[in-house]
Amino acid sequence: MSTSQDNPGSTRIAAGETRSPKYSRRLKIGIAAGVLAVLGAGAAVASTAAQNTQPAAANPAAATSPAAELKLGYFGNITHAAALVGVKQGFIKENLGGTKLSTQVFNAGPAAIEALNAGAIDATYIGPNPAINSFVKSKGESISIIAGAASGGAQLVVKPGIKTAADLKGKTLASPQLGGTQDVALRAWLGKQGYKTNTDGGGDVAINPTENAQTLKLFQDGKLDGAWLPEPWASRLVLQAGAKVLVDEKDLWDGSLTGKPGAFPTTVLIVNKKFAAEHPQTVEGLLKGHVEAVKWLNDTPAAQKATDVNAALKEAAGKALPQDVIDRSLQNIVFTVDPLAGAFTKLLQDGVDSGTTKKADINGIFDLTTLNTVTGQKTSAAGLGKE
Repeated sequence: MSTSQDNPGSTRIAAGETRSPKYSRRLKIGIAAGVLAVLGAGAAVASTAAQNTQPAAANPAAATSPAAELKLGYFGNITHAAALVGVKQGFIKENLGGTKLSTQVFNAGPAAIEALNAGAIDATYIGPNPAINSFVKSKGESISIIAGAASGGAQLVVKPGIKTAADLKGKTLASPQLGGTQDVALRAWLGKQGYKTNTDGGGDVAINPTENAQTLKLFQDGKLDGAWLPEPWASRLVLQAGAKVLVDEKDLWDGSLTGKPGAFPTTVLIVNKKFAAEHPQTVEGLLKGHVEAVKWLNDTPAAQKATDVNAALKEAAGKALPQDVIDRSLQNIVFTVDPLAGAFTKLLQDGVDSGTTKKADINGIFDLTTLNTVTGQKTSAAGLGKE
């Protein structure tokens, strides 16, 4: 679009020069035409500008609409009971409105992070260390921790002949996956006992990251000396394979970081940052369902809770647990929406010491604003993000 630079209405008349009435009429007509042309051009520019600015004004509304689908990940572990009952009993789905809920079950955190980064899922229940690793590797762009889910429920269980840490030299232990929360906890604890471990399985104590179900079989077959595991797998090795508890992780947390002796984050709820920015309504619905699931876990009598969690576990993992295993597992876990943010600087340092992550600034890893809106309470981000 352009306007003419040679418009007749712009003809200049020299001082003292005269023109005929006919010419004057032509001049007036030309001037009028020029004015109309300019006005028309202005209107066109205004229209174009309006068209160009319209999407900018409309985009935020479009970008923050509810998602058509929420793809949610979690594990077939009792430490993920909030997800198990949240999905099984419909707490999450009911709060998502018209958004479709799809789920995927994982064995350990690093695999869930890979799926989230690849877009295969939008949010997931996960251990804190894989969440930290993702945040560090992406320089803060990948995920936000939006709530806690569980505290406790992780133990180092070993063969009965192993009495103390000194007996572990030369032994072979398992963890669910390299860089996972229990893997980091095991390596950090061994380091404090004076042992060196390598991420390739070498060192004073060999650590073989192994799928939980396979760990149980290998231990029963005498091919493993022990494992640092979340529930229900720690209980399964104790009750079904004769293992004994050498370390209950809750005994390693004195409360100085979390304000609660014995409390440490085992499971948190994270979301892809881009998804959260585009669909805050969907994230709020997820959190409402999550909060309801945690409340149900804390309010329901033990027997009914064990029955319903076991049914949800059977649906997610394909098999229910023996009654003594489900009972022991639930006794070892505290369900909470508090992510215990004060523990995260230590968890990061444990990962650095273990060689599974790099030292970094994790300020911004939490966004608890929606959680605090949903609960009406102030859950702290310990200076590591929004609240």
